[in-house]
Amino acid sequence: MTTKKKHTPNAQNDSWVVVAAESAIDTQKHGSDPAFVRLRNPSTDTASLYLLSSGEVQLYEVKAFKEDFHSWFIGQTVQRDGRLLYITPMDPLYLILPYLMKTGKEGKFQPLDQVVMDEEFPAFSRLLSCTRSLDSLHQVAEEKEVGGLKFHRYNQERTMEWLNKKVQRTVKALRKSNISVGEGVKSTTYVRVKSESDTHEEDYLRYAHGLISEYISEDLSKALLKHLQLPELTSPKEIEPPSKPPKKMTSAQKTLAKVDKTGMKTMSSFFSPKVKAENK
Repeated sequence: MTTKKKHTPNAQNDSWVVVAAESAIDTQKHGSDPAFVRLRNPSTDTASLYLLSSGEVQLYEVKAFKEDFHSWFIGQTVQRDGRLLYITPMDPLYLILPYLMKTGKEGKFQPLDQVVMDEEFPAFSRLLSCTRSLDSLHQVAEEKEVGGLKFHRYNQERTMEWLNKKVQRTVKALRKSNISVGEGVKSTTYVRVKSESDTHEEDYLRYAHGLISEYISEDLSKALLKHLQLPELTSPKEIEPPSKPPKKMTSAQKTLAKVDKTGMKTMSSFFSPKVKAENK
């Protein structure tokens, strides 16, 4: 008599597959483990996952790449969470900036530990341990020292200059990496369909502005756009009326109309008679 083996499902574990620099996971220098923390996202104003390095001296952004029906084999177990996490260094000033702007409306100099407070995200005060936070704070705020204590107040002009430097460095990195930008790029593949000479400085500025805007609020993004002297783009559909009255289309025709037909032949071209080559 044969017996069937009972298969017990693998218990859910906390293992993740991570792509990160060695500095993010190094524990020897400061003698403590890195820690994942949830902090307020400066762009969405909602919770996002970040990583504080050993000793909490550096902040890292955590991005997840996820596919449907994907898992990992880790050792002898199956990790059901099939996400791939990318961990990259991030300037903590992006996260501190919204708090400075909020208290800056009062027009008063305040101690930083009273500015960087959030009851919903108590781990936020740990950002003050990041060496980069205090070293670069003067780029977005005025500083005053009284009795050995330092007080800060948000400064809009300094912030615009700081963000402008971020944009310019991003433009330089885009050019150095030969990354195609502008209207001549298919967003899904980043393949250039226009010549490189058609790419103007404005294309790079707009692209870099879009990347930086992922880390700041919408209002600050608009202010930066104005500071860069870039006009807001308006959809051509809102300006140009249709030359002909619209015709009713089937669902298949609507789907086909959305397809990029660049470089595609018409159906009739496959059935037209071929031109015979002349005999020489």
